[in-house]
This record gives sequence, structure tokens and C-alpha cells, in this order.
Amino acid sequence: MSTFNYKRRHTVSVNVGGTPMGSDFPIRVQSMTNTSTDDVKASTEQCLSLAKAGAEYVRLTAQGVREAEAIGRIRSLLRSEGCMVPLVADIHFNPRAAFAAAQVTDKVRINPGNFVDPARQFKSLSYTDQEYAQELQRIHDALVPFIDICRQHGTAVRLGVNHGSLSDRIMSRYGNTAAGMVESVMEFLRVFVEQRFMNVVISMKASNVVVMVEAVRRLVAAMDAEDMHFPLHLGVTEAGFGDDGRVKSAVGIGALMSEGLGDTIRVSLSEAPEAEVPVARKLVDYITSREGHAHIDGCLSRGYDPICPTRHASAVAGGLVGGRKQPVVVASCSPTDVKQAAKPDFYYSADGRGDGGKHRYIVPAEAYCGSEGTYPLFTLSNWDGSCPAQLKWLAVKADTPADSLCWLKGRTDVALVVDPANVNVPGSWQAMLHALADAGIDCPAVLRASYADTDTEWLQVKAGADFGAALLNGWADGLWLEAPDYGNADAVAGIEFAILQSARLRMSKTEFISCPSCGRTMFDLMTTVAKVKAATSHLTHLKIGVMGCVVNGPGEMADADYGYVGAAAGRISLYKGKQCIEKNIPEAEAIPRLVALIKANGDWVEPSA
Repeated sequence: MSTFNYKRRHTVSVNVGGTPMGSDFPIRVQSMTNTSTDDVKASTEQCLSLAKAGAEYVRLTAQGVREAEAIGRIRSLLRSEGCMVPLVADIHFNPRAAFAAAQVTDKVRINPGNFVDPARQFKSLSYTDQEYAQELQRIHDALVPFIDICRQHGTAVRLGVNHGSLSDRIMSRYGNTAAGMVESVMEFLRVFVEQRFMNVVISMKASNVVVMVEAVRRLVAAMDAEDMHFPLHLGVTEAGFGDDGRVKSAVGIGALMSEGLGDTIRVSLSEAPEAEVPVARKLVDYITSREGHAHIDGCLSRGYDPICPTRHASAVAGGLVGGRKQPVVVASCSPTDVKQAAKPDFYYSADGRGDGGKHRYIVPAEAYCGSEGTYPLFTLSNWDGSCPAQLKWLAVKADTPADSLCWLKGRTDVALVVDPANVNVPGSWQAMLHALADAGIDCPAVLRASYADTDTEWLQVKAGADFGAALLNGWADGLWLEAPDYGNADAVAGIEFAILQSARLRMSKTEFISCPSCGRTMFDLMTTVAKVKAATSHLTHLKIGVMGCVVNGPGEMADADYGYVGAAAGRISLYKGKQCIEKNIPEAEAIPRLVALIKANGDWVEPSA
């Protein structure tokens, strides 16, 4: 992993149906069908559509042997059409389906949380060391025959760990943690290595971006310690849909890709699968465009933990920015341009504020209409040390040497605005901030970046990946996104708030944890998410899960306050946290009863007029 300079991590190569990944091969983009796998015709058509959209791998759910065998027929039909896109079988709970799929597909995804261990029941279990060793032997004995079949048929394997589907055995010993996710997969990897089967890819997914990023970093460190170098599949599971789903994916996936991690990615949206592919492609193209960038000098500051960083302890400037205060949002517009409920903390004014244009100002929202309480924005070339303002902003380029800023030590009236100085935007920001920390300069820093994009998706991807990398690494007391050609200041502010929420640094709206469409979904996901959102989106203090089935639902939404889960066709189960409160209620009654459940637990507030 590299914090400052982009360079892809080197891995072994893995052949997936003639489209290899890892090593020096391109980062591959993939998606998953949402048709019933038993419907061979519809699934074949959607695979063709996804391949045409640019998916380099296509995954299909295989709940049982019947669905696994159907994937083989789908693959044969695709090949007869001249479509060579590799197919991946997604297995949960059913080793027999994995054995069947390994004979007819290009890759089989198994979940270490439920391939050998029984389905989780959130029970606390206790093992002696001898009993735990016996559990590991059970895993070994179950995996060896599966590995033999995969070897025989040239089938790759993905070990896919999900934060919400760790086994009770793992959770009892390690907790529902990133460390538990790592141990869950390492138990399996050691068997594959022992068997000298290296055609393996690994994913570590969570709906919580912070957990997902930590889990991947911990996994890489654990593999390095045991001389393993398997490629990585990156994704934020249950990212949601629309703008928030795109930003959340860009923050999590982009942060890891910026460190050189990732060999294939899936952007998981609660939308048509074809909508996922262009977002993933933009992410890949944007991050890899940094290859060969000018070298950034820098070293990690003393005491910094690159695997699980905490927020940098800056000073509080002017009583307004930094320290433990929530990160601020700065907008280059006036307050009347922002219509959404979440409002920026500061607005940039370039009108001189009555001083003949001598200075630019960053103005707090409550003072925008007057001259009092406005704070000048200086550069090093026009710094006015005699300025009496409570808060002074100083704009600096990220390549400014730290020793030239030593005069800032101990000041509590200055906040920095840091502009990138390299095409590797987050790398340049972080190199400077690490250097400042080591120099003892603890002024708070607001990161600023300007993008020329007029396309919404491109802006979400670039800003999410750049700001997300720095925020998840503990740097930044605020962000300032500029898009002068975009023409919608309200939407730009919305991206800023979505980035902060994705990084779990500032909650400004209801968070909807919704799964991507797949063949297991029990209802129309996009329509249902929209209905749940319409009923509950004013509850900005809550996280609400909308999950299409019970395979991942209860576990993946364990981070949610409430859950709406498909139980069967036309039937829904409602959850409070991990606890199922109402089972198999009619879908037509589900949303009113969800609202009633929220009210019964005292979490409901009436929407404002």
C-alpha cells in the first residue's frame, strides 16, 4: 500500500474463463444479474446486455444445484452467441451448489462465513483451543474436495467475506470486526495455499465504508506476513442507489484503489445492473490515470497507523474549525443557491465584502448578509499579519514545504485551505499534512479541489475518490468542492455532504442500506427503496436497511437501526437492529408497519412542513 504515490500492488495472476486478473493485467469491471437464474433465457439476455455495457465478468446467484447447473446452460448459450464473458456463480449456505457450479462456470464465489459453518444465529459460542482446532480441521476437510474439482475444471474461486455474515464461531472469538473478517478468510486461504491452488480472488465487503477499508488493509497486511499475494475484488456492499450509492462506492473503493489495491471492482447499486458498469469504469479510468505521475516526496507522520487511522488531532481555529468539531462544508455560492436541508457551514465570497476587492472571504452561513463575522482568505503572497479577524483562512498548495510554515505553530486563529499539487490529488494533500504534523503545525485543514466536469457521475466519482481517501485516512477538518462549469451549486453541496456521511464523519440525512439487485430478491428493489425512502427520509438520525432476501439481509443490515427484508414472494419481515420483530407480513402492509415500529421505539419525528 502506498499513501502518497500511486502504484498498483503486485499479485499473482488468476485466470477467470480466459480473462485474467491481477499481476499486470487491467483492473476488471464486473456486475451481477438480477434475473432468476432458473430463467435461462432472461439471464442469458441480461448477461449479453452486461457484456455489451462493458462488464468483464458477470455473476449469477446459485441458491442450489438446479441454479448452478442453469449457469452452465447460460454459459453455453452465450458462447454460441460469440459472447465470451466469464460467468461467476454466487453461493451461500449450500456447498453442493458450489461443487456443481465448479464444473460448469468460470469462477465460484463462496462465503467463508457460511460455507462450512452453520447459518449465523448471533449466538455467543465458547471453544477450547482443542475444539477450535477441530473446527479448522472441518474447514480443511470440506475444502479439499472442492479445491480438487476446481483444479480439475480450471475454475477460479472467490473467497467473499461480508461483514454481516461472519459465522457465530468467528464472531464469538473476534467480534463482528474487521479483524474477524480477516481471520475468517485467512482460515480458508491457508488451506488453498497448502493445496497449492492459487487461482483465488478475495473480497472483504461491508456496507460501512470505514469497516470495509480497514478490513481490506488488514487482509493485505495479514497476507504479506504469510507471503500470500492474491488479487482483490473491491466493493461496498449495500451501497444504495442514486447519488448516494455512487458517492459511497467512490469513497470506499476509490480510497483503496488510490493506495494501489484492487484488481476487479463491482459498484453495487440498487438499480438495474447495467447502471453499475459505467460507474465502475469511471472509477478505474480515473484512478489509473495517475500512473506515472510526478513523484510525491513524503513519509508517514510519527505514530500514524495506516491500517486503522484515527482523525488527526488539529487545533481549533477561531472556535469554529478543527479539533473534534465535525468537518465543515464550504461552498462557492450564496446561501440562496442551496435548496437542500443540509446547508454548508461557510460560503465563499469573491466580491471583496466592501473593501474594494482587496480580500476574498469565507463567510459563515449566519453572517452572509452582513459584514460582521466574515473571515478573510489569504494566500502566502498577500498574508496580512495585522488582520484582527477571529478566523483567518490561508490557502496553500500541497507542495508548500512545511518548514516555510513554521510561523503557524501554536496559532489558533488560522485555518488552512489546501489545494492539490499533483494529478494524484489525495496523495499530494496527505503528503503535506503528514509533514505539517511532524513539524508541529496543527492548524486545521480544509481540503479544496476543483473539477471541470459537467457530468454528474464523473463529478461524484472524482470527488468521492479524492476526498474519501484523505477523510478515511484521518486528514481534513472540512472539504470544499468546486465545480465551476457544473452549474448546480445545490447538487455540488449535496456531494460534499454525501462524502462526509459515507466516511461516517457527519450524518446529514437518513442512511439507506439497500442491497444491489440479484436473482434472490423477493421484490422490485428500486420501487421498494423509493417507497421506504419517501416514508422515512426525514429521519436523518437513523440508518434503515432495505434488503431483498434473507440470505444476507439480517447480517448485512446489522449496522442499521431498522430493517425491511424480503422473506418470500409478497412477504416482508421487519427488524429492529438484528432482532426480527414481525415475520412474513404482507408487502402491502409493510411500510405502514415499519413506520409504526419506528414510532413504537420512540425514534419517529414528524416531517417538517
